[in-house]
Amino acid sequence: MVSQRTAVFGVFAVNGAALGSWAPRVPALTEQVNAHTGTFGLALLGASVGMIVAASVSGRLVQRFGARAVTGLSGLAACAILPLVGSATSVPMLAVTLLGIGAAVGALDVGMNVAGVVVERRSGRSMMSIFHAGFAFGALAGSAAAGWAAGAGMSPTAHLGLAGLLAAGVLVVLVRALPVHSGDAPSEPAPVTARPLARRPVLWLLAGVALCSAIAEGASADWSALLMVTAHGTGEGAAALAYAGFALAMAVARLAGAWAQQRMGSTNLLATSASAAAVGLLAAALIPVPAVGYLGFALAGAGLAASFPVALSLAGETGRNADGSGGEREIGFVTTIAYSGFLAGPPAIGGIARLTSLPTAFVVVSGIAGLIAASAIGAERARRQAPVPV
Repeated sequence: MVSQRTAVFGVFAVNGAALGSWAPRVPALTEQVNAHTGTFGLALLGASVGMIVAASVSGRLVQRFGARAVTGLSGLAACAILPLVGSATSVPMLAVTLLGIGAAVGALDVGMNVAGVVVERRSGRSMMSIFHAGFAFGALAGSAAAGWAAGAGMSPTAHLGLAGLLAAGVLVVLVRALPVHSGDAPSEPAPVTARPLARRPVLWLLAGVALCSAIAEGASADWSALLMVTAHGTGEGAAALAYAGFALAMAVARLAGAWAQQRMGSTNLLATSASAAAVGLLAAALIPVPAVGYLGFALAGAGLAASFPVALSLAGETGRNADGSGGEREIGFVTTIAYSGFLAGPPAIGGIARLTSLPTAFVVVSGIAGLIAASAIGAERARRQAPVPV
């Protein structure tokens, strides 16, 4: 019998593997739909829009139907749409399929994070960083498999069809072991007299933690290689190792995140690790030595590792009721704000780089990472002053 903890970790890993499977096939998909880079970039917006819209309503869906139902249905929907992404033959078709998979993944993210918070509550231990490590390792595995498929000449249609089928099979096994809800059964919707989420400062501050983390992570993913080439003088192949080091450091740090959170406390962990990430990004931006660039991005990955999972865990706790239920809408709120960072962050950093330079843009990213510490401290103060949910 699969335990709830293993099931949640597995769902995170499957979600990461699905993302890792299709992203490396972008060159083949670009050729398949006969699109240039700009047009393909517009199609990619469909995924981001779908994720934001779905995340904004998924908190209430999980509150009404339970984490197991939303996670299972959205996960299987993503698996079904994944082959359609691989078989797209035009830019409009690709945009529509990406919108669909973005919406499915947005709902899946909220559902699985709520399930993770439930397991945390029932165990009395900090586990969200470990669950998010599952996502990171799943993404690495999916990327490796995608690289093999591309090298073997497998078409995106065949590769993503197989990936979707395998992911669906694993999900069917795992979903049965997921917790239904924060209580023993789905709770009633929040009363209309409940304080609106947008009027709760603690949620905006936690959303700020997740948003800043998303911007810094997205900038590292999209621009680290170019920084290594233009500012550090590396070749393109070696430059790709900068983000690989970032991602691997983040995955490993998340495995240790629960241990660190229990000993340091959530706020101290966020403030300390975000400061380290800011230092790493600043060093990579200002010191044009390849070794410093690699170490800087690795430090940034490790430093940002706790931000997103801990912010979601704390968001769930702000909505926790006396009976142990609640938190679904709060997680959905913070997730929605964070997704806007993944959508708008990289283009904004690119705009700053065009007006100034890429190293200057990464100095800005460093400052954004540093804001995580201030937001975390502010959220802790706001949490202490907030009324206790009933």
